[in-house]
Amino acid sequence: MIKLLLISLLVLVINIPFGYWRSNVRTFSLQWFLAIHIPVPFVIALRFVSEIGFGWYTYVFLVAAFFIGQKIGSVLITKIKRVCHEVSSCLVMDLARCIRS
Repeated sequence: MIKLLLISLLVLVINIPFGYWRSNVRTFSLQWFLAIHIPVPFVIALRFVSEIGFGWYTYVFLVAAFFIGQKIGSVLITKIKRVCHEVSSCLVMDLARCIRS
């Protein structure tokens, strides 16, 4: 169970920059589609590496972590817009720009 919670936390953290990216592009565009689907192979790889399997109970944790990470990313972009006024689709670059100024 601890392994599942750690993997869920990793999935959440992985999805934050992708949620940030997704919220700054046009809905249903190619970039929007990629921002949602690029993390999926990482989640599957984490399942195999951690050997948590594909039991039904694991989907509850990992899907919730996936969507919560995407949501946190979209909330972050609104918070950063208030501070920096100029944002791109890259969370790391926007944080670096805001810290410098």
